[in-house]
Amino acid sequence: MTVLRSIDEVVELIGRARGDARLIVGIVGAPGSGKSTIAEQLVERLAPEAALLGMDGYHLPQARLVELGRRDRMGAADTFDVDAFVATLTALRFSGGLVLAPGFDREIEEAIPDAIAIAPEKRVLVVEGNYLLHDAQGWERVAPLLDLAFFVGVDHDIRLRRLIERHERFGKTPDAAVAWASGPDEANARLIDGTAGRADHEIRLD
Repeated sequence: MTVLRSIDEVVELIGRARGDARLIVGIVGAPGSGKSTIAEQLVERLAPEAALLGMDGYHLPQARLVELGRRDRMGAADTFDVDAFVATLTALRFSGGLVLAPGFDREIEEAIPDAIAIAPEKRVLVVEGNYLLHDAQGWERVAPLLDLAFFVGVDHDIRLRRLIERHERFGKTPDAAVAWASGPDEANARLIDGTAGRADHEIRLD
C-alpha cells in the first residue's frame, strides 16, 4: 500500500484517477485521526468540482439510540443508519440528478435532514467516515461504491489527545472526555484500524 505524506500527493493521485464519470473518494480513519480535516482540505483543493459528504449525518437519532440501549456507545458501527447512507451513495453514483443528504450538528449531536445538496456538476465526491471499509453489519455494501479509498494513519497518542480536546470543546468535563475517548472511542478505533488493509492508499501526515 502506498503511503502518502502530503495533501499534494493525494490531490495528484485523485487527478490521475478522474475520468468522465463521477469519482467517489473515501477518506477513512478512527475517531480523532484527522480524516474530516483532510477531507475538507481535499474539497477546497479540488473546488469547484468537488463536494463533501460526511458519515456523521447518518447517526441514528438520540431517542432511537436510547430505545435500542446504544446511547452510551454512540459512534459504534451499529449506531448509524447504514441503509440510508448506502442509499445516498447509490443515488450519487447512479442518479445523475441533485441529491440531498443530512448534515450533523455536534452541539446537539443530532443529524440535520437535507442539510447538504450535491449537484450533478460536482464530479468528485469526497466521503469521510469511520466505517467505509467495515465488512459487516451492512457496511460491506459501502466499499464497492467507492472508486478510491484512503486510510488516515496517525500516532495513537496524538489521536487520543485530539479526541479529548474535541470532547471538552463540545461540553464534556475533562474526566468525562478522557473516559469517552479511552472507552467507546478506543473500542471503535480498534475495529476501524482493522479495516486499514482494505484501503488503496494510506495518508500519514504526522
